[in-house]
Amino acid sequence: MATLPGAFAGFILRTFLAAVRIACKAQVPPAKRKRFAHVRYVFLNTYRRLFGLVMFSNIIAFIVIMVRQQYILDCVNASAINLLVCGLARQPLVVNALFVALCKMPRSASLRLRHLACKIFHLGGVHSSSGVASCVWYVGFIALLSYDYRPGPASTATIVLAYLILGLFLAIIGIAYPTIRMRWHNTFELTHRFSTWTVLALFWALTLTIASQQQGSMGGFLVSLPAFWVLIVATCAIIHPWILLRRIEVTPESLSTHAIRLHFRHTSICFGQGISLSKHPLRDWHGFATITDRFDTPETQFSCLVSKAGDWTSSIISQPPSHLWVRDIPAYGFGYVMRVFNRIIVVTTGSGIGPCLSFIDDDNRPAMRVLWQTKTPLKTYGQRTLDLVHRMDPDPVIIDTSVSGRQDMQAVVLRIYREFNAEAVCVISNPQATRRLVFELEAQGIHAYGPIFDS
Repeated sequence: MATLPGAFAGFILRTFLAAVRIACKAQVPPAKRKRFAHVRYVFLNTYRRLFGLVMFSNIIAFIVIMVRQQYILDCVNASAINLLVCGLARQPLVVNALFVALCKMPRSASLRLRHLACKIFHLGGVHSSSGVASCVWYVGFIALLSYDYRPGPASTATIVLAYLILGLFLAIIGIAYPTIRMRWHNTFELTHRFSTWTVLALFWALTLTIASQQQGSMGGFLVSLPAFWVLIVATCAIIHPWILLRRIEVTPESLSTHAIRLHFRHTSICFGQGISLSKHPLRDWHGFATITDRFDTPETQFSCLVSKAGDWTSSIISQPPSHLWVRDIPAYGFGYVMRVFNRIIVVTTGSGIGPCLSFIDDDNRPAMRVLWQTKTPLKTYGQRTLDLVHRMDPDPVIIDTSVSGRQDMQAVVLRIYREFNAEAVCVISNPQATRRLVFELEAQGIHAYGPIFDS
């Protein structure tokens, strides 16, 4: 040990002592699970409940339409409204407004209310359900349109446009199925983006074609049609992020063969925000949480921690870029919701520490303990990253798996939770580990949260 640099030797010693403490203290008596925990926290999780709520709202709308008996136009309007909700649930201005509004809840409010407010990160349930509902309404419209079809130039153009939109609708929903989406993510992203743009353009063409067949003024018909105004808002919502598209300078900081930190100075960020990056504006985009640079790199505004997790990230690490493309404004994400609590535990593995470091930019952040399990943290992420972790928690529990092996995270979390008297647990790890740990903690009555694939 005497031949090692002082900082490295000290880190190894602290890691060893942490492993010893964990081995000695992590033995926590098993807590009793809640009854029907699997139903409550898996089958009926927040994402699925939001999905169900949107679908139930559409069932009510369907009943109203049956009473009104104005089927075709009502189906068009309902499909367009759902399409708008689907898009707005992913529009950064709307997302930021919802996150800020709900997370303004004071920490003096009841824990139950704060627990409900921070569930806003499950907004993806609204996005997916309104997209499916839009397609269902559209199928109803297609059925009625086909039933009433009479050969003619205008009606034939209408039916052709309608079926083209239906084909794209089905393609978008099919490739968005979680298993397909995760396995062929780049294909999903490109299909989702370009098919959505095409659907919107064809929807405009379809609306104008239907309007041209109406008696009286075409303009008067359009102004009285809700779908027309919905399409205007949806078009603006989709165009807005691309108006802000630009190529920006990047200052790369290589940490190891596994990780790199990218520094930016083109704009400022707030705690809990993330940005999307791409090498080419029309290809795949990748979202990253941001870390303020004001503590260790004041010449730049913020940075992102990128670790090797696929072809794109591997190429960024092996060939550090000097410029990248960004679009839209920084958007709030999962980490921001944790500000509603007074005392939290941040649990992460590997490069999940990157999103967690966003906390250091919030001067009014909750009191927190940090549990980070990873392999050779000093070698992989560097001393500066470890220094930032210590800003979050002066005495973090850092488990170096190359020294102590993988530990039972649940047992360690339960011990710290009881010692620290925490209100909530924030878990950022790989999808499988996050789902498993969040479920086990929720099943024991602990407020635990972790981002999902559609957060």
